[in-house]
Amino acid sequence: MATITVTSEVVDIRFSGWERLWIGRERFVPRLSAVRQVALVDEPLRLARGARRGYVVSGFVKVGVWGLFGGPRQLVSARRAEPGLHLVLDRAVAGGEFDEVVLSSPAAPALAETIRLALAARA
Repeated sequence: MATITVTSEVVDIRFSGWERLWIGRERFVPRLSAVRQVALVDEPLRLARGARRGYVVSGFVKVGVWGLFGGPRQLVSARRAEPGLHLVLDRAVAGGEFDEVVLSSPAAPALAETIRLALAARA
């Protein structure tokens, strides 16, 4: 399961060993200035769409990169029965790789609120 830490400058997402195999990286650290929207979602598995490079057990888990041939490019690590965090990014500011990040975490409600407050403080 990915661990997510929010600071005043960045959202630091670190992936577990098996997630790294499918995502192709140990971590992703977008700056808060790249976050355009943040949302708490009940069913994060439903957000991943399009062609993918990743791991799927239908209805249970999705890990990898979605939207390879069109649509938003999504970095996904989502599981059933866990709340999700959906970040919409400014792709250019975030490093040019992803338009969205979809993560499952038991701490998603608190993380969403922390990011909202950090974004409001920057405005």
